[in-house]
Amino acid sequence: MTKANYEALAEFRWELRKFLAFSEAAANGAGVTPQQHQLMLSVKGAPGRDSLSVGEIADRLLLRHHTVVELVDRLSDLGLVERNPDPTDGRKIQVSLTKSGNATIDKLSTIHVEELKSIRPTLRKLLRTFQRR
Repeated sequence: MTKANYEALAEFRWELRKFLAFSEAAANGAGVTPQQHQLMLSVKGAPGRDSLSVGEIADRLLLRHHTVVELVDRLSDLGLVERNPDPTDGRKIQVSLTKSGNATIDKLSTIHVEELKSIRPTLRKLLRTFQRR
């Protein structure tokens, strides 16, 4: 590792931390916690589907099942998600976004994409540094 590698790595982590701080503030501003935002994004971004099981959400968020149940409970109380029985396995519950949940994640995702666009040049420059070394 060269000094330039360390400098690029430090700057890359700084940019990531700034993005995460932006994301946390945006979630809080929308009335949800960062973990609740991540849960809703996981459901909205489920490949080819509009819902995920609690277990799938736990896997995607790297959380324990009971922690996800608590997050779903809070989001349900806010009217942002709903639970439905899994049509193929009655033991499982599928979590989907409500109309209000979709509006919230759409708003949050739009501003996140704009923020990513604004830092794209810096991230590209840093990633090129790693490709050259």
